[in-house]
Amino acid sequence: MVFQAPLLLKWRRILENVLLPAEILGLPSGESRERARELLALVGLTGSEEKYPYELSGGMQQRAAIARALVHDPKLVLMDEPFGALDALTREKMNLELLRIWKESRKTIIFVTHGISEAVFLGTRVVVLTAGPARMADNFAIDLPSPRTLDLKTHERFGEYTRRVYKLLGME
Repeated sequence: MVFQAPLLLKWRRILENVLLPAEILGLPSGESRERARELLALVGLTGSEEKYPYELSGGMQQRAAIARALVHDPKLVLMDEPFGALDALTREKMNLELLRIWKESRKTIIFVTHGISEAVFLGTRVVVLTAGPARMADNFAIDLPSPRTLDLKTHERFGEYTRRVYKLLGME
């Protein structure tokens, strides 16, 4: 699981933070350490293994949290507003980064967001929930070209999908 805040342990170096789930699960340390280093490379943090969380930017810390969520090779990754605390520019960069990581890792990701355009941009399927008590208003596939770039946000179908969500939420 990846939370809104990275929730890295401040007294552990980045590599040690990424290894935490493997340690808790009792996975072999040598293999886990190698996988953690590969994942840190995947998320663009090679060279940061021995740094402490305070030495990294918010986006870098969140990428370390993503590596931590993948270290034990889960079939499913839950992401609960993982970019909600980031500034708009860093959030856009992290969206592109997440698409790259997803493409390389091929994990199933359930991504919770309040950002309508973020859901459409990142998703292959969008589930729209109403305000509490929450109920499913719709569940539909997103058929947009890949690889996705920020230019996609000007695509006509992108606008159609976002308008569909706004309408479902009574915001038309």
